[in-house]
Amino acid sequence: MSVTEQARRARAAANELATATRTVKDGALRAMADALVARTPEIVTANDADLAAGREAGLSTALLDRLALNPERIAGMADGLRQMAALPDPVGEVVRGGTLPNGLELRQIRVPFGVVGIIYEARPNVTADAAGICLKSGNAVLLRGSSSAVRSNTAIVAALRDAVTDAGLPADAVQLLDATSRESVKELMRARGLVDVLIPRGGASLIRTVVEESTVPVIETGVGNCHVYVDAAADLDKALAVVLNAKTQRLSTCNTAESLLVHADVAPAFLPRVLAAFAEAGVTVHGSPEVAAFSDAVVPATDEDYETEYLSADISAAVVESLDAAVAHIRRYGTGHTEAIVTDSAAAARDFVARVDAAAVMVNASTRFTDGGEFGFGAEIGISTQKLHARGPMGLPELTSTKYVVTGDGHIRG
Repeated sequence: MSVTEQARRARAAANELATATRTVKDGALRAMADALVARTPEIVTANDADLAAGREAGLSTALLDRLALNPERIAGMADGLRQMAALPDPVGEVVRGGTLPNGLELRQIRVPFGVVGIIYEARPNVTADAAGICLKSGNAVLLRGSSSAVRSNTAIVAALRDAVTDAGLPADAVQLLDATSRESVKELMRARGLVDVLIPRGGASLIRTVVEESTVPVIETGVGNCHVYVDAAADLDKALAVVLNAKTQRLSTCNTAESLLVHADVAPAFLPRVLAAFAEAGVTVHGSPEVAAFSDAVVPATDEDYETEYLSADISAAVVESLDAAVAHIRRYGTGHTEAIVTDSAAAARDFVARVDAAAVMVNASTRFTDGGEFGFGAEIGISTQKLHARGPMGLPELTSTKYVVTGDGHIRG
């Protein structure tokens, strides 16, 4: 089936979803969760085949980690759908409103986008997350995963579509596009009028391609070259804990720290400790000469290192002379995702927050907290690094647009 035909079917399904009650949508989400659990063995079997093919193809450790599913991860996907069912329904929410001086009643309410296309790489858990958050927000979804996860995604979507149908909603609310041909991506990016918005999730190359080539409106989700800056006024024990968590808690996520900046005043006390901790954790440090002075294990850093989202056991590091220098470094190399400062100075924290341009700024907290679940949104479709419509973790409200409803009593304009 062509992408155009699938998009038409999605449009028809979206028309039904737009008027579905919360009770029906939440019932579908719970049925989807139950289906994932019930069909775990076949999903794991499909994922094992994807992993074997990925190893043979030479996929990196980070990509294999993103690709891997097991019963625990599938249970987590199911739990995410159940948690989504417990969240408020954004559709119909009144954003603002009131009575105008002429007596007209004006309300701005949330409405679904309609059809949402998701283009993503290697992470089959995104398949369930995206299907759930789109359905809850009243949108039909076209899922275009990567060829590396084709078996896993096929098994997951088969389970989800059966559950959606059993719940009384159209199966075409959730559709998987062909992942074996690049033509499906091109067709999806050209389906303006059938697809309302595209959301790319993946590496810089994928995101750039979709942003530059799509005729469908795009919400840009972010590459995460995230920094942690250890200020002159930092508690160094606190700084060590934050830096290690930000880098090592999970290597393959966009909110993982990829660069460490240390104020020169605390570098002699802090760098030996953090470099030793990184060595113990198996993290390679790509550092400036000032950083390398504290360890022979430091690899000399280049501009490319400072620009890189590693998604691996690597981190760039530099010593800076001031908070101004730290902000300048972040402005040059950062991607607008998440930046963090560790400091006991309220003035330094305020200055950093005011001057750093990012979707999320952390004060004395790990970059790993930039996440819809951690923010209490219950779910996210991605983390937007753009400035229009949505920025940061995109929860249910960000998967809606709005319309104005104006109610009068025979009003005419003079």
